[in-house]
Amino acid sequence: MNLLRVNFNEAFRSLWGARQRSLLALIGIVIGIGSVIAMVSIGTIVQQESIRQFKDMGVDIVTIRRGFSESTAAPFRADVIARLPQEKPLISEVAPYVNSGGDYYRGRAKITLEQMGVTAAFFSINKLAAAQGRLLSDLDANRYCCVVGAELAGFLRQNGMPEPVGGRITVNDRAYTIVGVLAPSAEGGLRPFGINRGMLAPLATAQRSFPNADINTILARVAPNTPIERLKAEVSDYFAKKSRGAQVEITSAEELIERMKKQMQMFSLLLGAIGSIALIVGGIGVMNVMLISVTERRSEIGLRRALGAQRGDIQSQFLIESVILCLVGGLIGIVLGTGVAFGFARLSQWQFVMSYTSVMLGFGVSTLVGVFCGFYPARTASRLDPIKALRS
Repeated sequence: MNLLRVNFNEAFRSLWGARQRSLLALIGIVIGIGSVIAMVSIGTIVQQESIRQFKDMGVDIVTIRRGFSESTAAPFRADVIARLPQEKPLISEVAPYVNSGGDYYRGRAKITLEQMGVTAAFFSINKLAAAQGRLLSDLDANRYCCVVGAELAGFLRQNGMPEPVGGRITVNDRAYTIVGVLAPSAEGGLRPFGINRGMLAPLATAQRSFPNADINTILARVAPNTPIERLKAEVSDYFAKKSRGAQVEITSAEELIERMKKQMQMFSLLLGAIGSIALIVGGIGVMNVMLISVTERRSEIGLRRALGAQRGDIQSQFLIESVILCLVGGLIGIVLGTGVAFGFARLSQWQFVMSYTSVMLGFGVSTLVGVFCGFYPARTASRLDPIKALRS
């Protein structure tokens, strides 16, 4: 124990004596460890944010899509969809929708518009709220009215319509009265893309006026604790009987979350591998510093051997110096990498999640780098001939 304390004190004195060289090696380790920690932590933050968006919408949501491989299968019919919760109690609510896109011009200004035909249930299932005006209801069926997304509303305000609610928007030679503006919402997951720049009209109206009016997708809310395999079997059987043998593809939120977790884990590993390149460069820098230290301290090594120090003592001293250098750099790198991840979360307005795995990884990797990169210089020092070392 006393010998170990002596070696630690000697290691600190040696590193402090070559402060400039130690600092340069330290910077390499800090950048390497910091890069790994920052990238792994950012990957974890992105994963948690994506999963949070799914959970905010609800894990009791599924999408039912018509199998497009079946060219002879008819599109979903609105009346068949409406009877689905009555005949299959596992489904508590359905929201079929149609969508069509295109460019919308107002004067010379242009925006890519998402036209959607929806029912009143579409808003509750997707947890959409009105920032102004109101949402569509079942009483709006067949009326030429619509709700616009937040991005589209901003476009209209900038181009001659200061108050969208009560105004009119003309699409495909049809004029729709705007009855509400949606609050901004996150897109992706099971929620359709383009809602923020969308014009949402009643489904019955859309089926008469949209260029593409076929219902190919249904959002549905399922009963709690519903076995997904049983749900798939019952829904597939229902549409096979009601829609001339149509095949359906059913995707649940839980399935997408599990799939996303696997993809994000691979993404985090990729980011960690990229950051490891900087760590390898830092490790080479530590090895170079230790080799130079061995060369400069040949006479010291020879003197210690002449006074009775064993090869193991010399090797331990230089190995301890390397590990101390990498651990200090690793600690600073962990703080720096965590700070970068925290700044990324704040700028993105996402919730910061501390990745304890990445912190443990930082300590472990910095120790391994210290041992690995310090072993060869330490072994070289321990094998020096004492007589030749003293003469040098």
